[in-house]
Amino acid sequence: MTEAGIICDENENAIVISSEAKLPFDEKIIPRKTIVYETLVDPAVIKIAGENLKDELFTKYGIFRAAPNEVSITSIEKFYEPYITVSGKYFIDYYRKNTWNLKVENGVSEVAFPFAVYKTKQVSDSLSKIRTAATIEGEERLLKEIQASLALDESGKDVSLKWLPSAPSEKNPEEIMENFHIKAIPPNFDLSILRTRIQKRPANISWIAYENFEVTERLVVYTPRFRVQFKHAKTGKQRVVEFDGVTGKLIRLRDSRVVLSSV
Repeated sequence: MTEAGIICDENENAIVISSEAKLPFDEKIIPRKTIVYETLVDPAVIKIAGENLKDELFTKYGIFRAAPNEVSITSIEKFYEPYITVSGKYFIDYYRKNTWNLKVENGVSEVAFPFAVYKTKQVSDSLSKIRTAATIEGEERLLKEIQASLALDESGKDVSLKWLPSAPSEKNPEEIMENFHIKAIPPNFDLSILRTRIQKRPANISWIAYENFEVTERLVVYTPRFRVQFKHAKTGKQRVVEFDGVTGKLIRLRDSRVVLSSV
């Protein structure tokens, strides 16, 4: 074994790392890119779509619909929803200790190899049968690689990209983010989640020959949305509907378990 450094893992077990590897490991992380989509739908179009939904939002017993004149739009608000994509891989080349029982004939007292001599002893096999074996202790080398491509929302939960349309991007994203008071995703938010998912050392490491963490994609897309709030004049109940600012499609109905279809 070459000269090596010693560190401790999460369980405070000593792990030897080869001097040929950089401590604690090699990393290659690309800069994160931020894109803000252009808004392609006029708010007037969103208002018309909202007007057409009035009689669907407030029903009694799921059957009787409210009259359109009983429901009014109280506000239309534009906001931006972030989608985070991050891809990477974790690789580790390591050794772990192991014990092998080499079965021999009864009467054999020792087994000699060019590198060592092992005394035999009585051991129990998987069927609890006693047999004669030479127990060899050593290390075995393993390679482990984990890859992942994640799509996340601003809370770090996995999301589907089907709600993220293709659209041209704003030429001055920083200005848009400032004007709409868009809260930027923390710089290492995506990296932290990716590390948690894939950067996991095996529990039985004896020593590490090489270790690498590489991030190949980092992107945050802020896509425009319209939040339309409705109120029922008689009951005072409110509903909130969200539309895509790129396609004009209906995305979700807030404060309800029902997700409506596209407009």
